[in-house]
Amino acid sequence: MAVRYDSPLDKSMQKEVSITKNRIMGMMDDFSLKEISDVVWEDLKRLTGSEHCYVAFVDPENRDSVGVSFSHLTGGCQKYADIGEARFKVRRDGSYGGLLGYSLDTGESFYTHDPANHPAAHGLPPGHEPVRQFLSVAVKYEGDILGQIVLANPQEDYSPKHLQIANQIADIYGIVLKKILFSKK
Repeated sequence: MAVRYDSPLDKSMQKEVSITKNRIMGMMDDFSLKEISDVVWEDLKRLTGSEHCYVAFVDPENRDSVGVSFSHLTGGCQKYADIGEARFKVRRDGSYGGLLGYSLDTGESFYTHDPANHPAAHGLPPGHEPVRQFLSVAVKYEGDILGQIVLANPQEDYSPKHLQIANQIADIYGIVLKKILFSKK
């Protein structure tokens, strides 16, 4: 279920979001995708009060979902950090599956206060930290899904406001992904 939030953010929060968006746009020509993704990761955790975040792009060559900035939620996450990415292969049918893949599969941004019982959920891998709440945003550019941002375990319950904040940052991140990864095609 997609949730829309059409009311404006309060002025102080809109200012914070604008600062982040401008910071990201100012980095596009001189910084790596990893450095920009780290800003998205840090700022969205702060702006939404989330404990965890995962920032990924869709590999233009093979359509895998590639996390470049992410919280360490399993023992294996350090291995991913050491190689510089957490790669989730696209299935043969073109889908990603599961709760993590839901935004990539549907293009919908959503949150849930009960991730274990979401219709797309199929459980957590062994050793994965508990996820109490989950928010996922499809990163798009001109309707094409280029990536994903996921947040988890906020200090306060996710609301449409948090979804709006994440969508606004995702809009800028989509421009970054288009320029850095998808303009080379």
